[in-house]
Amino acid sequence: MLDNLKKYNIVLASKSPRRQELLKGIGIDFTILTKEVEESYPSRLPSIDVAPFLSLKKAKAFEDSELPDNYMVITADTVVIVENEILGKPKDRADAVRMINELSGKVHKVVTGVTVHTKEKTKTFSVISKVTFEMLDNQEIEYYIDNYKPYDKAGAYGVQEWIGYCGVSNVEGSYFNVMGLPTQKLYKVLKEF
Repeated sequence: MLDNLKKYNIVLASKSPRRQELLKGIGIDFTILTKEVEESYPSRLPSIDVAPFLSLKKAKAFEDSELPDNYMVITADTVVIVENEILGKPKDRADAVRMINELSGKVHKVVTGVTVHTKEKTKTFSVISKVTFEMLDNQEIEYYIDNYKPYDKAGAYGVQEWIGYCGVSNVEGSYFNVMGLPTQKLYKVLKEF
């Protein structure tokens, strides 16, 4: 599968262990190389466009002059949007509690933007999933945060952890997108690259 990628050295520009696991799940060999990129975006950018904007920004941090001809860089960014507010990664425990309280009893969107970048071509896309949370009480929220420490996750939660098992009643769209990488869409894009 994906024989068209054999000419490339594939780089995943992400420190996320979940993204690494998901890319392996597609059957791709890759190395990890990251660059520090300020995750800022124009204030007037619609919330739905932030994740693809940031994934492209991360890809463009790899300048063509430093990118060998046979390299393909894959970048991604995930945002959680509830009532048009973007929930990024929590700053601390209090922020994580606030975020999960915001999500509790509501439907929110998870948008992952992905960019596939080579010297010749760049393709950016995004996938949206809708996640329904049950009402969670303070004890449940604090249990999750204290035991799983979701400080590296947008919206302060990982759907593959306790809170996903016990607090998420429905996922409409790609489950893996909620984890941080829309594998089916990425596979399709890579097949056609």
